[in-house]
Amino acid sequence: MQLIYKKTTIPKLPMIILVSLLFFLFLLSQFPIHHKTTAHSNSSTDLRIRHGYTSYDTYIERQLNKTLNPKLRKIWTTRDWDRKVRVFSAFFDSLKRRSLLSNHSKALSIGARVGQEVAALKLVGVEDSVGIDLVPRPPLVVEGDFHAQPFDNETFDFEFSNVFDHALYPWKFVGEIQRTLKSGGVCVLHVALSRRTDKYSANDLYSVGPLVELFNGSDLVEVNKVDGFGLDTEVVFRKKIK
Repeated sequence: MQLIYKKTTIPKLPMIILVSLLFFLFLLSQFPIHHKTTAHSNSSTDLRIRHGYTSYDTYIERQLNKTLNPKLRKIWTTRDWDRKVRVFSAFFDSLKRRSLLSNHSKALSIGARVGQEVAALKLVGVEDSVGIDLVPRPPLVVEGDFHAQPFDNETFDFEFSNVFDHALYPWKFVGEIQRTLKSGGVCVLHVALSRRTDKYSANDLYSVGPLVELFNGSDLVEVNKVDGFGLDTEVVFRKKIK
C-alpha cells in the first residue's frame, strides 16, 4: 500500500498578525502614556513641607521673629495699613457680590497679624469679625495658633486666610477651619501656585489638588486668579451641610 503524503502549508495570516502585534508593542514602549490631569493629579508632590524645623518650638520661634519684628510692625500699622485695608476691602466686597459673604456673617481672619483684614471686613459691613495670630493686637486680633484655633466647633460663617504657606501642618490648619466653620460656611484662601513664597513659609503649594484633598468635608466652589500681595490664586470652599 502506497502512502501519499500531502504537503501542509502554514497559513501566513496569523504570522503577519503576530509580527504586527509585536511591532506595535515595541512602538508603544517607546512613548510615555499621558494621563488626563485632574484636580487630584500628583497631589502628593504638589504640597511640600520645607525642611529645617527641628521641632514645633523652632517653627513657632521663626514665625514670631517675623510677627514681632518692630520694623515690620511699624510698617504694617502706618504706611502699609491703608493700602492693605483698601485691597482687602475690594476682595471682600467682591465676595459679597458673589453671595459668599454677607453683613450678617460671623467672620474670622486667620493669621491676621495687626488686623488689616479684620478692619477691611468691618469696612465693607461685616461687623462681627475677628482675627487670630500668634501675637494679639486688640481689639481686632486675638491670640491664637491656627493649628489649634481657640474657638468652639461651628463658630463662624466665613473664614479667610492668606497664610496657608505658613502652616507647618497643613492638615491641622485645614482641619481647624472645617471644625470651626458652620455647616454651609465658606472658607476663602489666597495662595501662591506659580512662585515660592517668602523665607518664613513652611510649605510650598504647586496646585489646587492638595487643598481639595485636605478639605474633605467641603466642596470646591471657585478657583480664581488674584493679585494679593504676592499670592496669585483665590480658592473658595463651602463646608458640606450635615
